[in-house]
Amino acid sequence: MRSRMSDRTGAAIRKLRLSRGWSLAALSEQSGVPISTLSRVELGQNALNYEKLMRLCRALEVDLEGLVTREAETAPAASGRRSVMRAGDGPPTRLGGNTGRRAAADLLSKSLSPIIVDVTARNLDAHGPLTIHSGEAYLLVLDGEIEFHSHLYAPLPMSRGDAVYFDASAGYALVAPAQPGRVLLVASGETAFGA
Repeated sequence: MRSRMSDRTGAAIRKLRLSRGWSLAALSEQSGVPISTLSRVELGQNALNYEKLMRLCRALEVDLEGLVTREAETAPAASGRRSVMRAGDGPPTRLGGNTGRRAAADLLSKSLSPIIVDVTARNLDAHGPLTIHSGEAYLLVLDGEIEFHSHLYAPLPMSRGDAVYFDASAGYALVAPAQPGRVLLVASGETAFGA
């Protein structure tokens, strides 16, 4: 069960990590704390033991007091959060052989990670390995015609307005054999697409 304290600690660590422009992998390399642990901590699913907390403080160049100050800054002041994304905005990201923009990247401790993906990979070779992340996801085709691939099912042709809800941990790929398409992909969890 998640606690508010672990949520705020994770949010504070994420805020410090992002202020340095570091990915989870970079923080893991700097601190020696495994990526999987960092991901769970940032999502508020794990608490840190003293040794790992101190490693992170050293890597992020902050003492415990500084981290506690960051925790207080990330404590929710009120409910009713929102994040606005204008057309073309959002930090860029990659999803296999496709590019996209993460939405609501400014919100910490999210339950969902939305991304607008420009599907340009023409086939599975161009896409590369299947994309895998924990949790479930929902995909809605916004424009064009795409194919949704998974190792569990036959390729699923999809056009504008079609949607699929799926287990993202099973692996998937998005290709547009004829011409590029665009989709909205919403995955559970904050770190589904990396940062």
